[in-house]
Amino acid sequence: MSARNPLLAAPPYPVQQALERLGKNLRTARLRRNLSTEEAAAKIGTSRRVVHDAESGKPSTGIAVYLALLWAYGLIDQMEPVADPLKDDEGLTLARARERTHARRTEALDNDF
Repeated sequence: MSARNPLLAAPPYPVQQALERLGKNLRTARLRRNLSTEEAAAKIGTSRRVVHDAESGKPSTGIAVYLALLWAYGLIDQMEPVADPLKDDEGLTLARARERTHARRTEALDNDF
């Protein structure tokens, strides 16, 4: 038997909140398109239960399900800015701190082959 991931049982509070917000947003998008859970599930090739789990923000629901629902509702483009390296201020600061300030001294080139 494989070990159960503790993140699935008790994710950090901000993670749980984000999953629940995403689930509510997906449900709103589905209802605005007048789709049942069965119709949304058929569009992405899964079951009604999986759509319900995503809309509930269940941590064990795979990211592919969330992305497929966004695609089905025509909202997949909204994923593009997620984790954009150009918007990662902390990562950019760390990268700049490690950048070289001087070029390496190179040895003279030798044309003797």
